[in-house]
Amino acid sequence: MKVENAMLPNEEQIKEWTSGSVEGPIVMVNLLKFHEKAQYEDGRDPGLSGKEAYQRYGIAVSQLIEELGGKMIYGGAVTLTLIGEVENDWDMIALAQYPSRKVMLEMTMSPKYQEIEAHRDAGLAGQLNIETKAGGL
Repeated sequence: MKVENAMLPNEEQIKEWTSGSVEGPIVMVNLLKFHEKAQYEDGRDPGLSGKEAYQRYGIAVSQLIEELGGKMIYGGAVTLTLIGEVENDWDMIALAQYPSRKVMLEMTMSPKYQEIEAHRDAGLAGQLNIETKAGGL
């Protein structure tokens, strides 16, 4: 199994995400890897850690998700990989519930989201972002 952190979806992922028809609520599983130091494009806050920059994003995006009818379900530091192996553990895991895939897509295109995205980009070295749908167990 190949595991590759990224910052943005690839072309195929974008196509599936924007044309797919998942109805109802989704939960996004975010496996996050931070830069040691924040990397803002404009050079601001050079003493800030990647985690601190991402926390700025996390606070703002949580509020935005709630405004759209979703919620943050969980956020926590990775302390151990108990089963399986990865070359580099993620630093944090966050779970966010959205009313639908469409709502999440609209959020990422909104001016409010565009204003806070710089903190995400400055803090993250990469991530896996996995969409899940309730049911099946």
